[in-house]
Amino acid sequence: MGRYHGKAGAMYLSTTGSGAAASLTVSEWSLNLATDRVETTSMQDTNKTFVQGLKNIEGTLSGFFDETDTKLWTGSDSTDGVKIYLYPSTNAATHYWYGPAWIDGSIANSISGAVTFSGTFAANGAWGKKP
Repeated sequence: MGRYHGKAGAMYLSTTGSGAAASLTVSEWSLNLATDRVETTSMQDTNKTFVQGLKNIEGTLSGFFDETDTKLWTGSDSTDGVKIYLYPSTNAATHYWYGPAWIDGSIANSISGAVTFSGTFAANGAWGKKP
């Protein structure tokens, strides 16, 4: 099967760079695997040319506030970062991205909605993908 519904996605997060990761209750996550490109176009080239640089791995997460789940807040305070595991679907549990990261969290409250949290993360070392 090659297509999956997002309802089976998952995010695992440690609260330190060396700690064990546990499930973080999120409603959405995103991962950006963009690579830096530097223009190398010279006069008389027929089109622009580029060389590829380093990956700039970043992402976002969001969900509904739960006072019993403190991993995001503890991880935001970590002096050595966190470990993140991102599963597009637990129905394909052997396919995921993982790596060390710096993470930040925010909370939002509205008179007309649920209390939510959001966050951003950026790589703090080499990331990988399984398989």
